[in-house]
Amino acid sequence: MALKYKRIVLKLSGESLMGDQLYGISPVMLQYYARQIKAAVDLGVQVAVVIGGGNIYRGLQAAESGIERVQGDYMGMMATVINGMAIQSALEKIDVYTRLVTAIEMREIAEPYIRRKAHSHLKKGRVVIFSAGTGSPYFTTDSAAALRANEINADVLLKGTRVDGIYNADPEKDPNAKKYDRVSFKKVLEFGLNVMDTTAFTMCQENDMPIIVFDINNEENLLRILKGEQIGTVVEKL
Repeated sequence: MALKYKRIVLKLSGESLMGDQLYGISPVMLQYYARQIKAAVDLGVQVAVVIGGGNIYRGLQAAESGIERVQGDYMGMMATVINGMAIQSALEKIDVYTRLVTAIEMREIAEPYIRRKAHSHLKKGRVVIFSAGTGSPYFTTDSAAALRANEINADVLLKGTRVDGIYNADPEKDPNAKKYDRVSFKKVLEFGLNVMDTTAFTMCQENDMPIIVFDINNEENLLRILKGEQIGTVVEKL
């Protein structure tokens, strides 16, 4: 079976791990994502994962509690490591080989990020879980996903969300919102569409890294995208 994408970066939000909970990690959601990742690996796709930490801690809200911004951002990075460890554990329980890689050195639990080693792991069929963002404050996990996607020469950056693509208005508020199947980087900027933060988006635009925004809560969507079906919204150079 021909695959359209052979090496991907899958970006998941930390909030998606909460499920119906108010915070933390839902075992149901953890197993749900692990099954989807395993299905992609079984197809022969090289998979890297970047996950946020919003289910545990949000750095941007740290100021409300009196925590300095930089300190808060580092705390958010630690939250992504916790989520990465959880996903690693869930994948290994279903016999998927993984490597947890962190941008902040903590050798007892994860490998430090080395680009060539990440390439090697992917070629060997291991799922690489990138954690701790970029390792620097002021950057979101969207930016980390864009950076890693470009560094490992991924075919596409897949952003799993709770909506089925990019709209010209909020589809949860406006029933007449129009969904885009394909849209250019230029049009996203021109129309002010919400895809990723500006740093992440610009990095993808400058390196011609396509982005697909799709509904991760439909279990069939990821595999359908890998097989070349039009799912969600594709952002690319047109």
